Amino acid sequence: MAAHVLPHRTPSDKRNRSRVVLDEHLPVDHRLSLLYRIGAGLMGAFLVVFGVLGLVDKIGFFSTEGATVVGLNTNGTLSVLSICVGALLLFGMVKGGNFASTLNMVLGILFIASGFVNLALLDSSFNPFAFKIQNVLFSFLVGLLLMFFGMYGRVSSTLPHDNPYWRARHPQEAQAEQTPRATPTPPATPGTAGTTGGSEPKQSP
Repeated sequence: MAAHVLPHRTPSDKRNRSRVVLDEHLPVDHRLSLLYRIGAGLMGAFLVVFGVLGLVDKIGFFSTEGATVVGLNTNGTLSVLSICVGALLLFGMVKGGNFASTLNMVLGILFIASGFVNLALLDSSFNPFAFKIQNVLFSFLVGLLLMFFGMYGRVSSTLPHDNPYWRARHPQEAQAEQTPRATPTPPATPGTAGTTGGSEPKQSP
């Protein structure tokens, strides 16, 4: 039975492998960064406007009834929280890159979780953010949009090979594809050996 010999790995190889594992989600690509910025900016701007309008109406901070602002119910606590989250998203828009992508994904998950939690609290006496059903649906919608903007071009099993995340996760394959292949030299055809300039040698009489 044939024995398989495992390749010997030097300490430098192990350090390089560890660095790839730590940095595999941190490549930089400007086209993807623009999309991450747009998603964070749109959601952040809406949340800031929503929160400011809620504070302008002077709604009680702990009012469980709240008031309607741009079709959503809110109170003072939700308005302040919306401004804080919106400002964080706007900061992500300014910073861009992988920070904006990760921020979109994390906040998207939190928005979806908030939708489920507040859905359970709709008919209870404890409703600190004065949520109504439209707020729950809005949380789900914003959460899905943020996750889409954060995961686009980053989380997929069929990323193209020119994608920076694919290149970071497959450094050896990416390097092999970037290395130019040598063009093989065509073999000499019979009858041409010993000729110079394509002319046949003259025979002596």
